[in-house]
Amino acid sequence: MTSSIQLKDGIANTVANDQPQGMIIKIVGAVAVAHLLNDLIQAVLPAIYPMLKANFSLSFAEVGLISFVYQITGSLLQPWIGLYTDKHPKPYLLPLGMVVTFCGIILLAFSPSFAVLLCASALIGVGSATFHPEASRVARMASGGRFGTAQSTFQVGGNTGTAIGPLLAALLIVPFGQHAVAGLVIFALLAIWVLFGVSRWTVSHAKSQVVARATQAHTKLHGRKLIIALSTISVLMFAKFTYIASISNYFTFYLIQKFHISIQTAQLHLFAFLAAVALGTFAGGPIGDKIGRKAVIWVSFIGMAPFALMMPYANLFWTTVFSIIAGLVLSSAFAAMVVYAQEAVPGRVGMIAGLMFGLMFGVSGIAAAGLGHLADINGIEWVFGLCSLLPLLGFATAFLPNTKVK
Repeated sequence: MTSSIQLKDGIANTVANDQPQGMIIKIVGAVAVAHLLNDLIQAVLPAIYPMLKANFSLSFAEVGLISFVYQITGSLLQPWIGLYTDKHPKPYLLPLGMVVTFCGIILLAFSPSFAVLLCASALIGVGSATFHPEASRVARMASGGRFGTAQSTFQVGGNTGTAIGPLLAALLIVPFGQHAVAGLVIFALLAIWVLFGVSRWTVSHAKSQVVARATQAHTKLHGRKLIIALSTISVLMFAKFTYIASISNYFTFYLIQKFHISIQTAQLHLFAFLAAVALGTFAGGPIGDKIGRKAVIWVSFIGMAPFALMMPYANLFWTTVFSIIAGLVLSSAFAAMVVYAQEAVPGRVGMIAGLMFGLMFGVSGIAAAGLGHLADINGIEWVFGLCSLLPLLGFATAFLPNTKVK
């Protein structure tokens, strides 16, 4: 409790002293750390799919269904939570959501059947749905007008956690079995503590000048332009997260089958891709603040297309190199897309954040299930050949209307 009070006092001093300069680093950093912990826990689930597949004799379609339940549970709730908290802010939803995740961890660790695995994945999805809209709002509140930088910092925390998850699974969970998943409660408890401190700050400063600065209006889109903008963003989200879902969920299977490497080695290659995603996400926000959201989106999709197209035909070394470059370049778009949508619909920060993260979860879940089914029918290598075409949908960026960028 003393630590929480000290955190609150420190943040108050930061607001008083640094507000004219802009971003409140302690708060943006705190939600980024919480995002790291949240997504680290979530990333363990797909990382242990090979172990669960062996333990429960699952098909690829059943593995995809686990991911589908987790992703869809999160995606359906997030926009509604964001819409509700736009009108009725509930900062203490942050630690509460992590409590739900805590319960999902325990259920996953001691699950005796496929049905219980589905329930555990649903709880983890609900916890994530509760976390993302409110945490994204807090990051924007503390941005001081540097929306892209704050969003990318927040998001890179999540991507870093996503990258660490498979590494943690390879070193500490797979060697010791399913029950070792229970060790993740340590990260959940730490996240609850961090988020409680963030929630206290949010309550104290919700009506301060920080909020006023973080909600300044940009060029608002109306009617047909708004429909075109959001539809185009949806297409781009589909391309980005279907591609990332193919890597996150099935890259280990692809590497094991094609190059005959161990599960642990395959997970290290997955870690390299996810680490590149984290780095690219961090770079994309500040660049978008300087050159514009649309320019970043263009570069991210068209720039990674050659590497994605070459990857299915490469040997193990070049497969790893191409996957790292593709992840680095493609991931730079997410913060730009989130902030672009928030600028197009000002005053609905939580709803847009929930919609964007919800689309991310929903597309990833549907893609995981669909790609798993296709892998059962046509083989995992065929699936990766198909997914290599997805970056070409980035040409849809041409339809995005221009918005004012600060």
